[in-house]
Amino acid sequence: MDIFQRVIERPGSIGKYQKEAHGYFSFPKLEGEISSRMIFRGKEKLVWSLNNYIGLANHPEVRKADAEAAAKYGMAYPMGARMMSGQTKYHEELENKLADFAEKEKCFLLNYGYQGIMSIIDAMADRNDVIVYDSECHASIMDGIFLHKAKGGKSFVYPHNDIERAEKMLRFATKRIEETNGGILFITEGVYGMAGDLGKLDKISALKDKYEFRILVDDAHGFGTMGEHGKGSGEHFGVQDKIDLYFGTFAKAMAGIGAFVAGKEEIIDFLMYNMRSQTFAKSLPMPMVIGALKRLELLKSEPQLRKQLWDVASALQKGLKEEGFDLGVTESPVTPVYLKGGVPEATNLIFDLREKHDVFCSVVVYPVVPKGVILLRLIPTAMHSLEDVKYTIDAFNAVKDKLDSGEYASMGMVNANK
Repeated sequence: MDIFQRVIERPGSIGKYQKEAHGYFSFPKLEGEISSRMIFRGKEKLVWSLNNYIGLANHPEVRKADAEAAAKYGMAYPMGARMMSGQTKYHEELENKLADFAEKEKCFLLNYGYQGIMSIIDAMADRNDVIVYDSECHASIMDGIFLHKAKGGKSFVYPHNDIERAEKMLRFATKRIEETNGGILFITEGVYGMAGDLGKLDKISALKDKYEFRILVDDAHGFGTMGEHGKGSGEHFGVQDKIDLYFGTFAKAMAGIGAFVAGKEEIIDFLMYNMRSQTFAKSLPMPMVIGALKRLELLKSEPQLRKQLWDVASALQKGLKEEGFDLGVTESPVTPVYLKGGVPEATNLIFDLREKHDVFCSVVVYPVVPKGVILLRLIPTAMHSLEDVKYTIDAFNAVKDKLDSGEYASMGMVNANK
């Protein structure tokens, strides 16, 4: 079969709804200033879909730093990859400050979070090594593991946050490396971005007393939000010193682009010279680097932003639970709301939320979640208010009543593009 014909005939589990969903349920356009209220299809909506956790996206000092750096340097400087011609004192300054904040010896900047974590895994684990990982790890981690397997490497997966099974996988991995003379890389997340629960870093770290392995933590959603000082999930559990490689992104609490990995100096030096996604990619543009320096400064100097985030998140989660909504096992600001229904019910429910109640949140259906489950994912931020929380809970109650009565199921799948 012609490869083009195949993809036309088999658009994928989500792609098959493209005609009905594009531009509304998928690839929606939010316009205006990044805030708790934005414009969707010409009308203002209360938005719960942005990872702008502590509200830095439109912080006046951030906007000023971004604008001044763009005016002074443009988006092209520095040209080339870091190793060849893309190095600057500002890149090094940001790395040094991130390393200090993360309580690690050294840090290396990465252009993007997704490609960054993939490339860390690819560089760290060779064919003789074994990877042990949580079944709910992010797609970027899974792609890194696929690269490891393509080299002939072995991996063992354990059910999400099941420490007993994780230990069992470590026993298997230990037996394996006795034959290959390799090592073990254990991968978990600090905050799981879909369900909002935390990786059990304390219990995972304790396993080091019995097994020899290194821990890589993807803390994309934990960096800037978790811990007394926002240093992440390791600080929250008091085990930051037990994390061997700490990975964070700028796309969440830092409201930017890019990522970083921090750890022992010798290991970061190795990654600097062996991560293909960085060796053969252009350096982060100067406005992003200088902007990240300002964001990190504010993350440290304005703890009231993180307090506001948690005040809103706590009120939202407490209020939804009191109304009988199922929030699963979230322990972070990420607020999932689990409902029962299929794609038709999900589309009609979201359409009602957006058009009748002016509330915009993300919806997730099969195959990302099991069949029969509708997941509404809310991201509270420091930009939201307690009034926003109350209004949203009232809106959720209204649509849940219609869902429970079967009204949405009887309507068929709404086509928002008609």
